[in-house]
Amino acid sequence: MKSEMVKLEHNGLHFKVARPKLAELALVSALAGLSSANAPSNIAVPPVGQPWPGQGGINGGFVPAIGDVPAHYLIFADSDVGEHEWGGRNTESKATSRHDGKANTDILIAEGGHPAAEAARAYRADDHADFDLPAASQLYQAWVHGLITEGAYWSSSQRSAYNAFSMYFGDGCQGYNGKLSELRVRPVRSVPIDSLIEA
Repeated sequence: MKSEMVKLEHNGLHFKVARPKLAELALVSALAGLSSANAPSNIAVPPVGQPWPGQGGINGGFVPAIGDVPAHYLIFADSDVGEHEWGGRNTESKATSRHDGKANTDILIAEGGHPAAEAARAYRADDHADFDLPAASQLYQAWVHGLITEGAYWSSSQRSAYNAFSMYFGDGCQGYNGKLSELRVRPVRSVPIDSLIEA
């Protein structure tokens, strides 16, 4: 059975598309739009993975609002700040957000005795002093975009009194390690959309 053809016009162009193909194209277009939903188009943003002048590092991509975390861009430092223990072994931390590295890092700094978070917070670049230890989902975004390609890194997301979540970039595996383990630390900062629009 032959598919019914539909005539379309867009910007002066005329073409025919089979009805099933039209539905498929509409679905693909809608799904593609979801990945950039709410991303502002009036901000000069470098491609993901490229340095963002004046922002302290590499564009780690747009992150839509998640719960209490507003929409923002991630800026990853262009290098690690060494290998450090997570710290606080045998102690429950309130740094349990999987999405908010800033909130986690604030908690870890206030609790004290968390070398990985302290190293990330001490990082400075382009006059920015608001770097954090990335949350688990932020590290995953770095892997998705190929910003880090090897090594094991700490997140700021605690799993238990003995372990915290980590990311193995060689194979893209998220897991957890004992808090006394020394893993790499890559600082990140979250830049709210409204601060970029005002700038």
